[in-house]
Amino acid sequence: MSRLFLILIVLIYLLLGSCGTYYNQPVKPQDARIGETSNFTKKLYNLPQPQKKVVIGVYNFKDQTGQYKALENGSSFSTAVTQGGTSILIKALEDSNWFTPIERENLNNLLNERNIIRSTRQEYAGANGSGVVPPLLYAGVLLEGGVVSYDTNIITGGFGARYFGAGGSTQYKQDRITVYLRAISTSSGKILKTVYVSKTILSQAVDASLFRYVNFQRLLEVETGYTKNEPVQLAVKEAIEKAVGSLVIEGLKEGIWTAENEDEANEMINQYTKEKEEESLIGLYHREKLSWEYNNALSLRLGVNRFLGDYDERGFSYFGQLSFHKKIIPHLGFALNANFMEFKIGNDIEQQFAGVDLDMEVFLLPYDRFSPYLMIGPGVLFESSEEDDFAFEDNYFKMQYGFGLGYVLSPRLSVNLNVKHHLTFTEDLDDITHGKQDDSYFNLAAGIKFNFGKRDQ
Repeated sequence: MSRLFLILIVLIYLLLGSCGTYYNQPVKPQDARIGETSNFTKKLYNLPQPQKKVVIGVYNFKDQTGQYKALENGSSFSTAVTQGGTSILIKALEDSNWFTPIERENLNNLLNERNIIRSTRQEYAGANGSGVVPPLLYAGVLLEGGVVSYDTNIITGGFGARYFGAGGSTQYKQDRITVYLRAISTSSGKILKTVYVSKTILSQAVDASLFRYVNFQRLLEVETGYTKNEPVQLAVKEAIEKAVGSLVIEGLKEGIWTAENEDEANEMINQYTKEKEEESLIGLYHREKLSWEYNNALSLRLGVNRFLGDYDERGFSYFGQLSFHKKIIPHLGFALNANFMEFKIGNDIEQQFAGVDLDMEVFLLPYDRFSPYLMIGPGVLFESSEEDDFAFEDNYFKMQYGFGLGYVLSPRLSVNLNVKHHLTFTEDLDDITHGKQDDSYFNLAAGIKFNFGKRDQ
């Protein structure tokens, strides 16, 4: 029983410690609250002040996806994206302090009320009275656009483990909305600027469970978990706010409007330009995409190896490698390796070897900063002489395969870690012939890689 409760306590601790949701469970009705701000709301407040606000009109900023919420057993008649895009956009325009929004979404209602005011004034003012109503503001700029896409399940995944009736799992999925916003001059009809913003929407689920017989006909079953979904409305709000902020800065760059403080405006433009450059290197899944600039590389690796022969006693010894790498295409290259190592064979024998390998290298994520890669190829192993460690007398053909992880520090420099298994097809390395299994060895090495030789563009 003590082991059972220990497992249960560990599961609950891992679950509760992973998220604050458990400490804020809704157990009673909550009062109405002021609407939440997004991560970009404060950035709108901090935009440089304009020399003069722009009168702007928004007739409609709507959901153009036409999608309905997806359910496990079909779909509902509830839309996947909020239909209040115009209201969100007008609030973002107000928060930016760059625009004076005027009512255009329900213009007919406004005109009807103005007609009522005019007729009422004429009726009660008498024959000599005036029913004049002050003129409406007109927009110098119109905003058009909308939510143009809602992509579901662009990334899904999870992880789980279970042992002896106890386990847990986590699942996640990511959706994505896309917003377009364009500014149009009402005097000429010219499209002044168009901006495009996307925002991901994350959903997560974590659960833990215990299912075990604690005694005869005594079954203990415990389950706990939580699910957290990012509200679509907040995602739309943040995307629209970022689009408004981007529109202001793009207008400053193009000279469409001006700021009171030019230094603040220039600093904001520089930050925005840098952000756009960084975003251009990041793909759909928010991974930095590196350029493949160099064809050649030299690497030095140091590590340990372990000989697997007929002796029961097996130990670790040193391993060193100097390599020349040649990339053919981003995903494929070749490496010529020169190795020097020592094998611990049994308790008393320490034998030096050298080797030459030719590996084909397959890079699974060649444009990522962190990339795994596979290696396979032939090689030759040279055994040193018993009289002179630097003289080699026997050689053996071998094959090797392995797996590695690389991390790019700069365009010219990277570090890596790999493990290889070498098959020698002989039993003569330890001078014992026993059984049917040939001698082999593993090596684990870490190193540094220097790139050179720029490829032709």
